[in-house]
Order: sequence, then structure tokens, then C-alpha cells
Amino acid sequence: MAHPSQLGFQDAASPIMEELLHLHDHAMMVVFLISMFVLYIITLMITTPLTHIGTMDAQAVETIWTILPAIILILIALPSLRILYLMDEINDPHLTIKTVGHQWYWSYEYTDYENLTFDAYMTPAQDLLPGMPRLLEVDHHMVVPTDSPTRVLISADDVLHSWAIPTLGIKTDAIPGRLNQTTFTTSHPGLFYGQCSEICGSNHSFMPIVVESTTLDSFETWSNLLLEP
Repeated sequence: MAHPSQLGFQDAASPIMEELLHLHDHAMMVVFLISMFVLYIITLMITTPLTHIGTMDAQAVETIWTILPAIILILIALPSLRILYLMDEINDPHLTIKTVGHQWYWSYEYTDYENLTFDAYMTPAQDLLPGMPRLLEVDHHMVVPTDSPTRVLISADDVLHSWAIPTLGIKTDAIPGRLNQTTFTTSHPGLFYGQCSEICGSNHSFMPIVVESTTLDSFETWSNLLLEP
């Protein structure tokens, strides 16, 4: 979860988010080196007399400043394309969950179970227990087992919504009449918070998402409790 005055990303809770953080650091390093080089050239042009004016017309210089940016773009694009393919790949998920956005709450259906459905509403401020984050806690968590590939089918019932969990590297639009899908694998147990990331009405800020990653035994115990008549 994000903290006050935090400048960087939240800690990664899935392999995909770890890859995204590595790509961000890689791209920022390239931007930093380019910025330092440009600043160095500007400083030289201001402080050094121009004694080699003929160099600006050289064919070699024009070739270098055309090819070098292309190489830099390729160095950024190749890791980015790799992560795009990894994010879209869904291979034999252990669990499938259908989530539907409403104004202004989320409903969840575990499709691998016969009758495991529930709605998740934001917990009012007066009902929060010590340590619970305001505007981020819900009355029912979406519980998933740790280290298990999970597929999420996302849609909406009324208007556009967006199901986003920053620590998992997930942000998928919920569109009425359309079923989008995404996948994630939590790397450790914990509570991972998110919010609707598409302006969907007056209470857009009050439909948070909580994913609870737990052990397989705890997940089976939780599911059995919900399935009991």
C-alpha cells in the first residue's frame, strides 16, 4: 500500500509487477544518460569557442545522430514488448474469478465453484477498525491462494469502470457488454489494495478493491465457510 510522501512505486507483489519495475528503472537510466549527455553538450557550446565549425556538415556526424537514437529506442522497445506478451499470456490458470463493476461496488463470482458469489462494498469510516485504511477497505475481500495463477474476467453492469491493483501490475477496463480478462500470480501473502481507475460517477472514489493472498489451506477453509448453507 502507498504511504504519505511516497515518491516511487509500491513494492511489487507479483512477477509481472517486478518486471514492470525493472523496465521502469531501465528506461529511467536511459533517460538519465541522455539528459546528462545533452547537458554536457549545452555546457560545452556555451563555454567553448567554436573552432571546428566544419564538423557540423560532416556526413559521419549526421549518420551517428540518426542511428544512435534508433538504437536507444530499440533498447527500450524490446523489453517493453517482452513484458506486453507476458501480461497477455494466460496459461492453465488454477482459479478463475469473474468480477463485475457496478455503481458503486464490485461483485465477484468464483466460476470454479457452484455458488460462490458476493458483493464488496467500501467499509464506512465509522466501522473501520484500528489499522484499516480509510476509503480502501471493503467488507468482503477477494481471496486468492498464493503462488497460484489466477485469471480474472472483468465486465461492468452499468458504466465504464476499471479494475486496478498497482502492487500486482493490473489495470483492466470493465466495459458493459464486453468481457476482458487478465491474470496475475501473487508472490507472497498479504492484502493488496486498489481502486476503480475510470471516472464512473459521483461515487467513483468509493469503490475500492482488496485482494487477499493467503495459503492454499486458508483459502480452502474460507471457501468452505462461504459455501456452507
